[in-house]
Amino acid sequence: NLSSYAKVNEYGFIMSPYRRVDRVNGVVTDEVEYLTADEEDNYTVAQANSPLTEDSRFANETVMARHTGNNIEVEASTADYMDVSPKQVIAVAAAC
Repeated sequence: NLSSYAKVNEYGFIMSPYRRVDRVNGVVTDEVEYLTADEEDNYTVAQANSPLTEDSRFANETVMARHTGNNIEVEASTADYMDVSPKQVIAVAAAC
């Protein structure tokens, strides 16, 4: 098993799942999209442990996120995706 969350696309690249954030209304959807590392660099990805309200919006005005490989604090309204699990960014061996 490659990992707990990733899958391999038709070209052999590892893809990780992310919950899509609807930036129009600020809702973190249950819609999951798989992105390669190169694709992820184009987006701001909030950490999976970012608190959400009952209606699936970010509870805080700012969240910790990744963009172009860097961990940064951003306004929640700028997040494009959210990790599906806190284990997602840990090495495969540690996630098992």
